[in-house]
Amino acid sequence: MASQYVYPFEQGDRSMKSLLGGKGANLAEMASIGLPVPPGFTITTEACNLYFKEGESLRPELKNEIMENLKLLEQRTGRCFGGESPLLLSVRSGSVVSMPGMMDTILNLGLNPTTVNHLANEAGDRHFALDCYRRFLQMFGNVVLNIGNHHFENILTEMRHKKQVDTDSELDENALEQIIEDFLELVRRETGQEFPLDVRKQLFLAVEAVFKSWNTDRAVFYRRTNRIPDDLGTAVNIQAMVFGYF
Repeated sequence: MASQYVYPFEQGDRSMKSLLGGKGANLAEMASIGLPVPPGFTITTEACNLYFKEGESLRPELKNEIMENLKLLEQRTGRCFGGESPLLLSVRSGSVVSMPGMMDTILNLGLNPTTVNHLANEAGDRHFALDCYRRFLQMFGNVVLNIGNHHFENILTEMRHKKQVDTDSELDENALEQIIEDFLELVRRETGQEFPLDVRKQLFLAVEAVFKSWNTDRAVFYRRTNRIPDDLGTAVNIQAMVFGYF
C-alpha cells in the first residue's frame, strides 16, 4: 500500500501531531468538531524528512498527491487555482514542537497578472488586488527566492517618499503598479530569472521553501538551544485564503 503524505484537514485529529505537526493537528481537530475552519490540507513531517533524505527534491508521487488534494480544495471552495474566481493559498510551516518565528510562511499564493485581474473584478476593488499582489511578490521573493527583504522595503520607502505618504496603505493604484514592476525587476536582477507566473510552480517552490526552513541557521540554533530533535521535520499546511469581500 502506498504511503500517504498529504491529509485533508478533515482526515486528521490532534492525536496525529507527530505526523501533521502541531498546527496541522490543531486545524484537523477544529475541522473534525465542526468549527468554521477555512479548508485545506497538510503535507506530513514524513514527507519533509523524505525530501532531505532524497536530496532535496519533491518526488513525483508527492506532487501528484498535492495536486489531487488541491482539486478537492477547488471543489470545496468553488474556486479555481490559477483561473477565474481565483483560489489563493497560504502555505505555512507546522513543526511538531512550537518554534515561533523560526520558519516560513507565504500568503496570497496563486497570484499572477491574470489572477490579479480576476481578483480585482470579483472584489470590485483593484487597489485591494494590487496590494495583495505586491505583498505576495515580496513574501515569495524573500522566503522562496532568498532575496533580502530590505531590497523590497527600500522600494516601498522610496515610493512612499515620492507620493508623500506615511504608510503603504495610502499608496494609490498607480504607485502599487509601479512597485509591482520594480519588484519583478528586482527578482530578475537578483536571480537572473523571471518571477514564476505558473501558479503550480509557485506552490511546489513554496512547499520546498517551507521544508528548507527546517534547516535554516536560526531554526537549527533554536532547536539546539531548546533541545528539540533534528529529525522531527516540519509539516506544511496549505489553506484557502479568506477575504472579507467574499
